[in-house]
Amino acid sequence: MSRSDDDLGPLPGSRREARERAFHLLYESEMKGEGPGDVLASLPLEPDEFAVELVRGVGETQAELDELIGAHARNWEIERMPALDRALLRLATYELVHRPDVPTGAVISEAVGLAKRYSTDDSGRFVNGVLSAVAEEVRPDA
Repeated sequence: MSRSDDDLGPLPGSRREARERAFHLLYESEMKGEGPGDVLASLPLEPDEFAVELVRGVGETQAELDELIGAHARNWEIERMPALDRALLRLATYELVHRPDVPTGAVISEAVGLAKRYSTDDSGRFVNGVLSAVAEEVRPDA
């Protein structure tokens, strides 16, 4: 039996699942006012290695990520964005900048999908626009 991208959830053990877990942990970090590393440290079981790498990476490069996001989010200050969108944008921008092995289309598509699933009605378009602009800057040949 095969699964499509539109099934109820990500494949267990997949990068998509790890990315979604990382997104939830980054959002939790924001809501608790704790650093991403602290949220990871408080978990009873460590998540998938890829999820851990993403969460730590975002935590270690957050100032750089916020600067990039802010430069490409027209008429939006990062502090005023919905927290879910901010977490998604940080995660996807981290991948665009620091994970050249992940295709640009996959990064943007998965972030837009998560935005549509978890955030506001307009979040998918907003996330797509910001990430497309970031990608043009950091991956001009992609």
